[in-house]
Amino acid sequence: MTRDGVFVADGAAMRDDAFEVRRAVFVDEQGVPESLEWDEYEETATHFVAYDEGRPVGAARFREYELDGNRVCKVERVAVLESARGEDWGRKLMESLESVADEERFDRFYLHAQTSARDFYEKLGYEQVGEEFLEADIPHVKMTKSL
Repeated sequence: MTRDGVFVADGAAMRDDAFEVRRAVFVDEQGVPESLEWDEYEETATHFVAYDEGRPVGAARFREYELDGNRVCKVERVAVLESARGEDWGRKLMESLESVADEERFDRFYLHAQTSARDFYEKLGYEQVGEEFLEADIPHVKMTKSL
């Protein structure tokens, strides 16, 4: 059976598929140094991978984060291969991620969005908090969403 859809990475092979997407988007396409792309949270974060007829096309992760004294879901590393953009994979990744996070009883989402993706997140109900800043030399904004 060929995988099709968004899944929680339940083993090393699926996590490697997510990493493959992240490498293609962030390292190869956007020039993010590998030393910044992979961090100390890889082993503890919940990873997601999107498959289109068995081919990994998207990835994301979340982890528990403390913000203003509250336990929130920090969404990170959301990526869709250039060849699969415009096919709704970003929305599908976020819906899957939010559904799993809701089951884990988070009451708020927090993320650093590249400014080029701000409109995408706003359409999903996220609101910008604060001013633009640089992360990996790419303009970002902080965004939150309550459940």
